[in-house]
Amino acid sequence: MTSPDDRPSRAKNGDLGAFNELVVEHQTLVYNLCYRMLGQAQAAEDVTQEAFVSAWRNIATFRGETFRPWLLRIAANLCRDELRRRGRRPSASLDFALEAGMPDPQDDDPSPDASVLTSELRGRLQAALLQLPEDQRTAVVLCDVEGLDYSEIATVMQTSLGTVKSRIARARMKMRDLLQREPELLPGRYRPEP
Repeated sequence: MTSPDDRPSRAKNGDLGAFNELVVEHQTLVYNLCYRMLGQAQAAEDVTQEAFVSAWRNIATFRGETFRPWLLRIAANLCRDELRRRGRRPSASLDFALEAGMPDPQDDDPSPDASVLTSELRGRLQAALLQLPEDQRTAVVLCDVEGLDYSEIATVMQTSLGTVKSRIARARMKMRDLLQREPELLPGRYRPEP
């Protein structure tokens, strides 16, 4: 059995099987990024598919860096293209976010009230994400949702480490301000003091 680390090199040499393994491994990550950036499931599915097609077509340009940031850079760029194509940043009412179908976290025994609050909070979080400028949204999604470290985010976004840190800090501050407008949805430790 070959090492998973050689799959990008094998794919670059035309091994479709190796590329398919990379697709299976990264498809959820790419879809989640696209969904958080675009706010629509169908658009996220389309851009995810386009990202993998683009990655396969451009695998010859892969220079041996880590595959995940290279692929996420392709997906993030396609999301930006889609947002530009739409002619605007997505702006969504809170009703849209609630209808967007954000999955509830699985919990063994949540009370009905807790389930409703959790669902509403998820909707508000997605709505707040969609209100961020796309560069801040990309940075915070890659960090706080996908768990990439700052250096990987800098690679994906093709910017400096300091810029990444600044974008994440500004995004978190804006999201905090947006979410604190409805403190009843926030856990007690995050509610502003009266």
